[in-house]
Amino acid sequence: MTTVDDLTALVRTYNPNTNEELMRDAFAFGAEMHDGQFRHSGDPYFTHPVAVARLLAEQQMDDATLITALLHDTIEDTSASYTVVEERFGREIADLVDGVTKLTNLQLNSAHTKQAENFRKLFMATSRDLRVTLVKLTDRLHNMRTIKSMKPEKQVQKARETMDIYAPLAGRMGMQWMREELEDLAFRVLNPEARNSIIRRFITLQRETGDVVQQITADMRVELEKASIKAEVHGRAKKPYSIWRKMQEKDQGFSRLSDIYGFRILTATEAECYAVLGAIHQRWRAVPGRFKDYISQPKSNGYRSIHTTVSGRDGKRVEVQIRTREMHEVAETGVAAHWSYRNGERVENRFAVDPVKWISMLTERLDDDHDHDEFLEAVKLEMYTDQVFCFTPKGDVIKLPRGATPIDFAYAIHTRIGSKCVGAKVDGIRVPLWTRLKNGQSVDIIIAEGQKPQVPWIDIAVTGRAKTAIRKSLREEDREKFMQLGRELARVAFENVGKRATEKALRTAAKSFVFGNDVDEMLLRLGSAELSAREVVASIYPDLVEHRGNEVEKERAVVGLGPDQTHQRALCCRPVPGERIVGITYRGQGVVVHAIDCEALVDFEEQLDRWVDVHWQEGTHPATNSVTIDISISNNTGVLGRICSLIAEQEANISDLKFVDRKPDYYRLMIDVDLRDSEHLHRVVTALEAENTVSSVARHRDLGQANVRE
Repeated sequence: MTTVDDLTALVRTYNPNTNEELMRDAFAFGAEMHDGQFRHSGDPYFTHPVAVARLLAEQQMDDATLITALLHDTIEDTSASYTVVEERFGREIADLVDGVTKLTNLQLNSAHTKQAENFRKLFMATSRDLRVTLVKLTDRLHNMRTIKSMKPEKQVQKARETMDIYAPLAGRMGMQWMREELEDLAFRVLNPEARNSIIRRFITLQRETGDVVQQITADMRVELEKASIKAEVHGRAKKPYSIWRKMQEKDQGFSRLSDIYGFRILTATEAECYAVLGAIHQRWRAVPGRFKDYISQPKSNGYRSIHTTVSGRDGKRVEVQIRTREMHEVAETGVAAHWSYRNGERVENRFAVDPVKWISMLTERLDDDHDHDEFLEAVKLEMYTDQVFCFTPKGDVIKLPRGATPIDFAYAIHTRIGSKCVGAKVDGIRVPLWTRLKNGQSVDIIIAEGQKPQVPWIDIAVTGRAKTAIRKSLREEDREKFMQLGRELARVAFENVGKRATEKALRTAAKSFVFGNDVDEMLLRLGSAELSAREVVASIYPDLVEHRGNEVEKERAVVGLGPDQTHQRALCCRPVPGERIVGITYRGQGVVVHAIDCEALVDFEEQLDRWVDVHWQEGTHPATNSVTIDISISNNTGVLGRICSLIAEQEANISDLKFVDRKPDYYRLMIDVDLRDSEHLHRVVTALEAENTVSSVARHRDLGQANVRE
């Protein structure tokens, strides 16, 4: 355990003017208050606050933050009170400790709202004093580092909470190193098999190719010396979770994934950044579409850097980040830069941006106590995504998350513009509303009086602001219809378990969600498919629902169809439960269900009356959804049998198998596999990816089957 002498010595290295007496007093007080308390590991409990304080000292935090870390659990877990802490350490520290305590003691009415409330509390605390959130994030980091001593179910709960809330919050506040470590620690708990698979692939790759990072780093230094540029070059393999996320986003296997190595070049001046860029591009071929200049267009949290991807040694794609050392400090420490000290004085960094403005804007925009889910969705979208910068016809800059569409652009200008949107021109060319916008594009929104938001827009929009406005408009327009439908769905669902949907029963169900006594609001959500009838019944009679099972019938797998409509999966994209979908009506053939990103949908951009807003029914789906997997395997004895066994071990059935290419050293096959949902698909693909005899594996989609249905 770090001693008080160790801690004060560390603080003096960057803050000679530290109040050492007060620090020692806080250390002694914390040790006294936590005396006799132990962690799950058996260690004295006070080792945890001390470890949190040391982590903050390593980030060069001020005295108040460090003392808060030492005392952050005293009000919650010991006999100490706010008054006692205030009398002994002052009002500022007492308020900080109390703020951390309130974040820890979240008493919520329903588990359904817990995550959204966590976000709200975190943002409220951040808007008052950033240091409360800094201590809480560091507290979570140490808990995740020592999570193995917890019970398995508690580990999963904490890891999921970390992945959903604390890691993206750290990233949004600019603390990228903390975000990456939190994600990787959570990933180790949530999906250890996938993480180990990636690590094994790295070991194999390094054994086959040598230390690629060292080789490329040396190459870059040579090029910079030729150009007479003084700069630091650092390289590393990316974190397992970062690679895993790219594999999921791009639907690619490890062997096909580019830029698994990252390189950072630090210079003294901004001009040298662009000189480095020229030297790198002169030596290696730049990958089209992979260049971003965050120096001329900084991110909203102050991040500045040039990003480019080039084909490096042996054709391997590598990502290069170029920035000044001052920019690098903001990129690594984020908001912690506001409170860091050097030589006893606060450090001023001209690139640092206070994220409180962003948080305040978000909470003001989504200040509806009832819309917890929409608040949570909007926050996650804002925090997880990168940004693109587009221009209005007048030249004004609109910042949007990566993947945003013209609908998001329209709502970013004004809700009225978004609601009346009928089309868009990008760089002067008419495009579909689901077009993904790119950096630097000029967007002109076409509006028409009388136009109202359409149901498919919910899946097309990306930003929380657009989704919230669309849902609100749709609810207001169809409120009565949805309420009647919701009441009928509730009646049938209750009768299925031998109960009646009385007003008293419905009021009781509404209380268990976030609607209080507002039965109409619950019925509205039920009728608009934002809430399932099964959830309503389970809120009162969970045992009856569980005993009845929750396997979804194939004929009822899709929600949102009319009374006489049937559905079929489109063979071009073959969507599976868990993926976002949209329906297209065909005369005499019911509704054909496509994945929302299916390229075949472009043929229906002018036929919005044929679009049907549908989604998958909640519950366990039977393994009847066929997906084609494109796989290349080595041509060795027993390999095909092993592949078939791997698929069977994942409880998936092979319905067809075709050889499409035979070479002396490998075979390429198309395997049709019957699956339950997208998670089942990922499990099968992951198992195949980890097999040494598999050189590539990917999901196959056939646009030539665009007009073919199951």
